[in-house]
Amino acid sequence: MNILVCISHVPDTTAKINFTADGSAFDPAGVQFVINPYDEFGLTKALHIKEAQGATITVLNVGGSETEPTLRKALAIGADQAIRINATPTDAITVAKSIKNHIQANAYDLIICGQESIDYNGQQVPAMVAAFLDLPFVNACVGLDINGGATAMAEIDGGHATYSCTLPMVVGGKKGLVEEKDLRIPNMRGIMTARTKPLTVEEGEGGGHTAAVSFARPAAKSAVKLVPADQVNELVRMLHEESKSI
Repeated sequence: MNILVCISHVPDTTAKINFTADGSAFDPAGVQFVINPYDEFGLTKALHIKEAQGATITVLNVGGSETEPTLRKALAIGADQAIRINATPTDAITVAKSIKNHIQANAYDLIICGQESIDYNGQQVPAMVAAFLDLPFVNACVGLDINGGATAMAEIDGGHATYSCTLPMVVGGKKGLVEEKDLRIPNMRGIMTARTKPLTVEEGEGGGHTAAVSFARPAAKSAVKLVPADQVNELVRMLHEESKSI
């Protein structure tokens, strides 16, 4: 079985985010980047499948050379080979087309993506890839069994839905696909082995279809107002007239 795991190179959730002086772009200076957490659940699930029934795992990222340390980390965790598609990920459709072109030129039985990246939270790329390739797609996937075909469980409003799918298929995974305790940290042997595993660069789609006009931080929260316990009428007035919550 050949499994493709698409990974995003995203800022660590603890990083302080800044923008350029004119607000037109994200400023990466001093920011630590990591594997997108949703993608890490997908990579760990691919490793479970590999250990249970055998598989070759390819990790893929659309981006510049600055993303290669993230790909190398995925190799150290246990992926067999890495592909970097050399393109600027300006928007979801550019990323999805680049991934689609790679898949059309290579045979994969299972394509695992995170349901979204934690930087833009678009939830678009996995669905676009599936649509371009006319493949079955399950998003918000929290359970996956491979048994000739696939049985996938997805979170839906109010519960879960279980689907029976043919392979190849595309999965948009999240926590539950594996548990957080199952995530793997590269050990020294994995780090050393990753240095010799193949990392191939391919050219991707050029030119974006959309462009960010500006970025801005959320408005600062107003100061907290404390109301003495014996001034209930004042509290009611403030909730009604100032916060408009009643």
